Amino acid sequence: MEQTSPNPLARMIARLTAIESLNYAATNWLPRRTLTRAMGRFSKIEQPWIARASIAVWRTFSAVDLSDAAETRWPSMHACFIRRLRSGARTFAANANQIASPSDGIIVASGRIERDSIVQAKGQRYSIAELTGGEGEAYLGGSFVTLRLTAGMYHRFHAPQDGTVDRVRYFPGDCFNVNPPALKRVERLYCRNERATVRLRLDDGTPVLLVPVAAILVAAIRLTFLDTVKLLRERAEPVATCDARLEQGEEMGWFEHGSTIVMLLPAPYRLAEGVATGDRVWAGNVLFARG
Repeated sequence: MEQTSPNPLARMIARLTAIESLNYAATNWLPRRTLTRAMGRFSKIEQPWIARASIAVWRTFSAVDLSDAAETRWPSMHACFIRRLRSGARTFAANANQIASPSDGIIVASGRIERDSIVQAKGQRYSIAELTGGEGEAYLGGSFVTLRLTAGMYHRFHAPQDGTVDRVRYFPGDCFNVNPPALKRVERLYCRNERATVRLRLDDGTPVLLVPVAAILVAAIRLTFLDTVKLLRERAEPVATCDARLEQGEEMGWFEHGSTIVMLLPAPYRLAEGVATGDRVWAGNVLFARG
């Protein structure tokens, strides 16, 4: 009997599945903490040829665009990774009824916050009470967006609207990769990784919660308005009350490797018209509007 070969679509799906499984194994089965500490030390070596070579390798394997960077040379790969942008490279112009994106990113999940549950990946949900340590009640019935910052993106994040940061809480945790293969396989991934909750109160009192989530390879979050290292590593109670006034677009902090920001807003804020899961956005783009 004549055998029929798999059709091209089936072969392509099988190939992509194999690549995805290999990616997941390579970044999550290996000793994540050991790799993360090693990468952190290596990336900060300030030796010209090491910096040039490591940046070149990074650019080879990641879609890195340095055309809008403030500098053209960096003493280390780490300095390039957390680069600042030239003036005017991002525009923040959300009006008083809108909330901007705090960072560049890909929207990997978005929608309404229902029954303390939001989407991690297709077929998977997780509790915002667990994610935030019990701060999620104010956002029930509101809306959320999850922004993934890939390795090649600009990694600083900014105030999405005028307001005052009044509370920051740090959560120690793992450093799973936050790419699509891991999101599909690791339940409650964001609740298990190192993260912080940053509560920004708008001038009318509305709370906007930003949850920066760290990931494999360096796994560090830094805030510009707070001694983050002391908060994260030295405090017995990792909660800080703040009174940090920020204008829309003002820098809030940065990631030391690719990661994620989960944004939670209460009703009547909703996703702005045209915003959808899968979109590529830039810092300053409008994400939410008051309904």
